[in-house]
Amino acid sequence: MDNRIKDVVILGGGTAGWMAAAYLGKALQGSVRITVLTAPSIPRIGVGEATIPNLQKTFFDYLGVAEDEWMRECNAAFKMAVKFINWRTPGEGAATSRPLDGRSDHFYHQFGLLPEHDHIPLSHYWYHKLSRGQAVQPYDYACFSEPPIMDAKLAPRWLDGRRATRYAWHFDAHRVADFLRRFATTRQGVLLVEDELEGVNLGPGGAIASLVTKSGRVLEGDLFIDCSGFRGALINKVMGEPFIDMNDHLLCDSAVATAVPHDDERHGVEPYTSAIAMNAGWTWKIPMLTRFGTGYVYSSKFSREDEAALDLCRLWGLDPERTPLNKIRFRVGRNRRAWVKNCVSIGLASCFLEPLESTGIYFIYAAIYQLAKHFPDRHFDPVLIDRFNHEIETMFDDTRDFIQAHFYLSPRADTPFWRANKSLALTDGIKEKMALYRAGMPVNAPVTDETSYYGNFEAEFRSFWTNGNYYAIFAGLGLLPERPMPALTYKTASIGEAEAVFARVAQQQRHLLSTLPSNYQLLRQIHGQ
Repeated sequence: MDNRIKDVVILGGGTAGWMAAAYLGKALQGSVRITVLTAPSIPRIGVGEATIPNLQKTFFDYLGVAEDEWMRECNAAFKMAVKFINWRTPGEGAATSRPLDGRSDHFYHQFGLLPEHDHIPLSHYWYHKLSRGQAVQPYDYACFSEPPIMDAKLAPRWLDGRRATRYAWHFDAHRVADFLRRFATTRQGVLLVEDELEGVNLGPGGAIASLVTKSGRVLEGDLFIDCSGFRGALINKVMGEPFIDMNDHLLCDSAVATAVPHDDERHGVEPYTSAIAMNAGWTWKIPMLTRFGTGYVYSSKFSREDEAALDLCRLWGLDPERTPLNKIRFRVGRNRRAWVKNCVSIGLASCFLEPLESTGIYFIYAAIYQLAKHFPDRHFDPVLIDRFNHEIETMFDDTRDFIQAHFYLSPRADTPFWRANKSLALTDGIKEKMALYRAGMPVNAPVTDETSYYGNFEAEFRSFWTNGNYYAIFAGLGLLPERPMPALTYKTASIGEAEAVFARVAQQQRHLLSTLPSNYQLLRQIHGQ
């Protein structure tokens, strides 16, 4: 008998739904009929407007879509880092860096690859110098070529298309969903049904047999993908899978967001996301051509919605009476299982973390990749389902720990929100990473070059948080190891030779500063302006 899946039905036509449809359309090579049920009247959240670097390699390249093609369709811009502002200095958030001990209170979590020497990350040579009282630049400026480029608002590519460094993107999430809808329906034959979900028919054993729309249409399927957002219309409401709330690790549960016009010609376009610490959370700034998206992510336990709206408007000099604000209440956590019987949850229906490290879109395409890898037949082998659920659980929990470390380790304790973060529970996993860091050891194995990073497709979907990422946050927040890496203290020759690596970083900074175009100039070229 032919036990292959014949029909896949996706509930939800936002970013998650259309990314799933497009990816599976390619992965399954047209052998499965894919239908997307979307209700135009249901608003899309659209808070995930920033990404991490592997989006092009693992998603758009796989679809055969060139970078500049989708960038033009989605008002996309470049992102080389997250710039953390005011995470050490008490007081209200500031749109620009504040002075702290003679330098501004900001640090970059950049996407550049951390150099190494003698199989030891350059970060550990940096701290060895610092611990001996040598004058050193901050970690990000000493070990990476990107920070001065970002300060100057330069682009991560030359005008001829050559890459100068690794980067991610900012974009309009609604435009991405619309672009992928056109791609999937016109190039892959994905079926679009515009209607509202009215009911669900269950089959033997409690699996989903079909969806019933408000107009009476019945959509039968073998596999159903829930991309219905925070509603969890299938995975939670029909399958009854519990959602595990993570408010014992992360306090923020709400946001107010808007778009702000920007004079790009006068001020340039910043090639990074800003994360600006506030009294009860933090504010994002995501620059694109002609505007930037911004939102205050806060804890409802420590700020009222009207207070948060006023704080966001005050930060950017906006009139709170005339500024349209998108007000969002979100659940933080994940489903106990992302895949139950023949129902797979993806996107907000599966899990959510505040977008401090731009992981929302990443969670979507990493889950889609894992689904394609573990794609079942109609036997629905529990081994495939269990492995998929393990991958999603590990991905989410590792990232949750990394996000929590930002708040837990921040020296700020000037408001009830920041003090409360210091008393939240830490998992054994993040405790172990902090202990390794304090002992002077690498937290994870470093990625050393572009070839190794992109050479293993599977590695693209492993934990993104390598040694350089943890070091950027820990050192940026002022946490330093208790001692240099013990093994390094024996390598007198290597310590001396590492000075040449630091010199190469500085030389690369000077070269890029003198040759790269402005981010504004490159974006205008890409978008034909």
